[in-house]
Amino acid sequence: MILLIAKIIIGIVALLHLYFLWLEMFAWTTKAKKVFRSFPEELFEPTKTLAANQGLYNGFLAAGLIWSLLIKDGAWQVYVALFFLGCVAVAGIYGAATASKKIFTVQALPALVGIALLLVHLFL
Repeated sequence: MILLIAKIIIGIVALLHLYFLWLEMFAWTTKAKKVFRSFPEELFEPTKTLAANQGLYNGFLAAGLIWSLLIKDGAWQVYVALFFLGCVAVAGIYGAATASKKIFTVQALPALVGIALLLVHLFL
């Protein structure tokens, strides 16, 4: 049961990062303005390429998390998920420390919950 909940969390984190990819790569100058309200509107166009690069990295995180759900070997599935959730957690903690505290709740916290669930699964 714990593993199933962990996989659901992994799926949610992956979906979040696919959303971040879309927002930063394809909707930066449109929909992102509504999401990042504190970001000056005149900076969206000049930072479009930077946002797209950031979105690409979010896509890599999502791909790794999705890959972890497709691995047949149970141990490797957990190890790969732990690695990518760890990457998400570090990125979320860094983002919270440098950009916005909200990033911790949206990005780091779900990843940390996933990590905790996987560790409980491993040690029970």
